[in-house]
Amino acid sequence: MNKRYEFLKSQKVLRLATISKNKTPHIAPVWYLYSGKKIYIGTNTRTNKAKNVKSNKRVAFCVDVGINAPNIYGVMGQGNANLILENNKVKTIAKKILLRYFKTLENKSAKELLDDTDCIIEIIPEKFSVWNF
Repeated sequence: MNKRYEFLKSQKVLRLATISKNKTPHIAPVWYLYSGKKIYIGTNTRTNKAKNVKSNKRVAFCVDVGINAPNIYGVMGQGNANLILENNKVKTIAKKILLRYFKTLENKSAKELLDDTDCIIEIIPEKFSVWNF
C-alpha cells in the first residue's frame, strides 16, 4: 500500500469541513474509519456536520501530524458526502469506528457514543493533496 493509505488508516483525528445552508464553513475534528476508498464518520443527525451534509454534499477534510521537519506529513482532500441512515448499517459501521478508539465496546463512553450515533457520514474522496517536510 502507499504512504497516503497507510497514514489515513493509522491516524485518529480527521478535520471535516462542511458548508451550512447560509454558506458558512464549519470545521469539526472527528473520529473516522478509512476503507481505502471511502471515509466513514459516526455522528448524530442533530449535529451541524450532519445537517450541513444533508443540504450540501461537498466536503473537505484534513489529517496531519508534526510541527518540526522532517516529521511533518498531511493529507487533505475534497469529495462528496452522503448520510447513511439505515439503522443496522449505521450500527455496524459505528462499531468499527469506535473499536479504533476503544479496546472494547463494553466501555461506558463507547456505549454512550454508539447509542447516540444515528447516522454515518460517508465521504467519497475525489481529490487528495499530500505534503511532507
